[in-house]
Amino acid sequence: MKHITILVPSGEANNLSSIVGAYKILLRANAYCQQKGRGELLRIQLAGISKTVEYYEGLFAVKPHIHISAISSTDLIIIPSLNHNYQQAVAQNKVMMDWIERQYKQGAEIASICTGAFLLASSGLLNGKSCSTHWAAAENFRSLFPEVNLQADKLITDENGIYTNGGAYSFLNLMIYLVEKYCDRETAIYCSKVFQIEMDRNSQSDFAIFTGQKLHSDEVVKKAQAHIEAELHQKISFEELSSRFSVSRRNFDRRFIKATGNTPGEYTQRVKIEAAKRAFESSQKTVNEVMYEVGYSDLKAFREVFRKITGISPMEYQNKYNSTKL
Repeated sequence: MKHITILVPSGEANNLSSIVGAYKILLRANAYCQQKGRGELLRIQLAGISKTVEYYEGLFAVKPHIHISAISSTDLIIIPSLNHNYQQAVAQNKVMMDWIERQYKQGAEIASICTGAFLLASSGLLNGKSCSTHWAAAENFRSLFPEVNLQADKLITDENGIYTNGGAYSFLNLMIYLVEKYCDRETAIYCSKVFQIEMDRNSQSDFAIFTGQKLHSDEVVKKAQAHIEAELHQKISFEELSSRFSVSRRNFDRRFIKATGNTPGEYTQRVKIEAAKRAFESSQKTVNEVMYEVGYSDLKAFREVFRKITGISPMEYQNKYNSTKL
């Protein structure tokens, strides 16, 4: 029997739904295994450092089964997602982070849900490893943890016994993934059908809204970003753009990458594709019309860049999100 520990961090900084959702799916997986005559495969416990943790100004409360200090070893630790005050959550749960680190060194695996990656990364266990988190928190995460290989387009990462997932309710996909790991494919398929969770999703790219990485202090790069965003319909020469700000092209590229995490060319692509996505969502313009509006003239190139950034084709995106077709 595998022991699974779902953490209940102290403070209102963590997200109740990811705790309850993880618990319910694992309970159902266990019940299915028993129904099939395989017995209980999982022992599932909620564990914390407080006897009760309240949510939404006391409207809800969770009472963990056990204090983490009473768990000498476990097979899998699940860290729930956090609300937006990540630094407060880290400060309030230092004891829990130390316990997570000890358990991992003893052989436990760890799964972080959505922004729970902030708590996990603060322990240092993600240094040099890949992880995902909510796309809206990606810029903040990169600035706080530059030593982590953030892959915000990934729905799930799996590396050295550490699992992470993307944003919000995509944690349900992570739970199905873990059910398959800790039970089997049959049980995972059963749970996906009962909870109506699409299996084998691997990207959150089409959900992401690109707002531009502006959490930096390089004024030259900020001006360059503003220019790119204002002239998205035009073909931009980065040689001319760098000379406009009296910076060499090499130095311009270096500063741009350091500030935004993208090359100027990558940033321009993301700005253009975000504008194309908005057009596909709110109009009945053809792919060609939108392509020309955002400064592309080669349909093949536009489709390739669009798929690279969103994970799907322009037509698929329009069919999926266009409000005028509802």
